Formats: sequence, C-alpha cells, structure tokens
Amino acid sequence: MIPATMRAARHHRYGDPDVLRVDAVDVPRPGPREVLIRVHGASVNPSDALFRSGRLRVGARLPRGTGLDLAGEVAAIGDRVDDLAVGDRVWAYRGGLPKRLGTIAEYAVMPAGRCTPAPAGADLADAAALPTAGLTALQVLRDALRVGPGDRVLIVGASGGVGSAAVQLAVALGATVTAVAGPANADLCRDLGAADVLDHTALFRPGPTSDLPARDDRLPAEGAFDAVADLHGAHVRDYRRLLDRGGRMATTATRAVPFALASTLLPGPRVRVVQVKPRSADLAMLARHVDDGALRPVVDRRYPLDQIAAAHRAVETGHARGKRVIELA
Repeated sequence: MIPATMRAARHHRYGDPDVLRVDAVDVPRPGPREVLIRVHGASVNPSDALFRSGRLRVGARLPRGTGLDLAGEVAAIGDRVDDLAVGDRVWAYRGGLPKRLGTIAEYAVMPAGRCTPAPAGADLADAAALPTAGLTALQVLRDALRVGPGDRVLIVGASGGVGSAAVQLAVALGATVTAVAGPANADLCRDLGAADVLDHTALFRPGPTSDLPARDDRLPAEGAFDAVADLHGAHVRDYRRLLDRGGRMATTATRAVPFALASTLLPGPRVRVVQVKPRSADLAMLARHVDDGALRPVVDRRYPLDQIAAAHRAVETGHARGKRVIELA
C-alpha cells in the first residue's frame, strides 16, 4: 500500500549543506504518462550542490527537493502508461532543471518515457550510482569523442563517478585507456580496465618564473592520445597538447568552458563541452553493459536519508572514489 506521506530531502533557503533537511510531505501522484517510483537509491551529483547553494537558480521557488536520478520499483502508473507495470525494477535520469529535482525522497514521480528496466542482477541502491554518471560518460565517449577500437584515450578524473564509468565504457568500446587519478585510486582504475594510471599530483608543478603549470617529465609526449575525456577541468590546455593530430577532446567541467570556447579559434583540436541528456535508449544500453559484466557501479559510500547534508559536503570536496548514494529502501 502506498502511504499518504513520505520523507524527502529539501531545502527552504539557499546556502551550505546544512540548509538541507528531511521533511514529511505528501506522496506525489503520477500524471497520465508518469509513474510513481518507490526509491531504493539516488546519487548525489555536483550539480545538486550548485542548485542547493543558489549558484544555479532556474525557476527558483522554495522549498525545493534535491536529486537528479534514481533506481527503484514502480509503485503506481498513470492511465496512459502501457509499457511499465507495478513492481517493475527501473532506473531513470530526469534532468538538471531545479523544478525537476526531487529524486532523493522515498517516492518520486518520473515521466514513463525516461524510465527503463534497471540491470537485472544489480542491487538497486548500487545501481543508482550509474544513471547520471553513466549517461555522461557514454555521451562523452561515444558522441563527443567517437571512441572506437584501437583508440588511445586519456581520462582525467578517472576515479570519480563519471570517470569510473568512463574507464569501463572506453574499454568496452575497444580503447586503450590511460587514467589520471590520485595515487590512492590507482589500483581502482587498473581494476576497472585502465592500462596505465598517471598520478595527477605529480603531473604538473609551478614554473620557475610563473604561476602557470609546467609540464613534468612524467607527462606523456605530445601526440600520445587520440582522445581526451576531461572530467575535472584543471590543466585543460596542457592535456590538449597531448592529442595526436586530428585528436578529439571533450570536457564536462564548467570551469573549462572559457578555454573550450577559445579553442574554436586556436590552432589544434577543438574542446567540446558535454552536458548530459536524458536518453532512455542510452540508459537501456548501460543496463545491458551492467548485465553482461562490462560495467559495474562504483559506490564511494552509501548514506541514509538523514545524512543528506554529509553527502553534499563530501561531493563538494571534489574527491571521490565512485559515487555517493543515498539509500532509501
């Protein structure tokens, strides 16, 4: 039976993570083409922190929920939904506009067209680590970088949520992967399929007469890679120099946008900025990769709902070993 009320993470003002609290609210009802999902898990993403802090205010009406994605079970369906049934295991990514947030709650309404079957053998709370991160990684590698068999791919930020998915997906696409990560996460990157791991703390050092970074001798030679997936945003110019002639580079980092725009006017490869799109066909592809063993969710830590502020604080450090997941069921 669906209860009348539920617990949901919300904030009534903008600010640091402590503005988040768990409220008792009415369980939403699905519209004709929507489904109500009993949430098992939802990931915490950097964009969640941007909306909560007020650095992004699109349609900013408070109080507001938080969360972009989820994995769970269908609890109710709208009268025009014919491809899902109560009890189905699903996962979904709804998108980043603030008015659409709110997956970190015991129940959430999602458009039926954005829900696809969750991986059959995955724990649903763990699976929640992948919708946003996996979609981003897939769209960076396949769409922006056109990664294929034999490509030499450098993945910057390889141990994070998107990065850990990107390493696995690049290998599945037939690429040879070099990961850039901290020394504590080198073994993780190799376990995910990276052929080599570069320590980001040793790659750059201050120049003798400038505050700009200087290349370390341990950085690969120029032309060492066919594609660079930058998931961090620091030293974009330097990583771009490592591309072969005709190489491709894409970034998900907002702080790299100015250089990405400038790259359209500079000699050498253009840097493309990727924003994730909620494509159900891509979610279905990710589920197949999980089911065939090519992709697994990497969870840094599971948090109960009442520790949502702690999860946001952890995300804002910028250091991750996979995703932080809120476990709700």
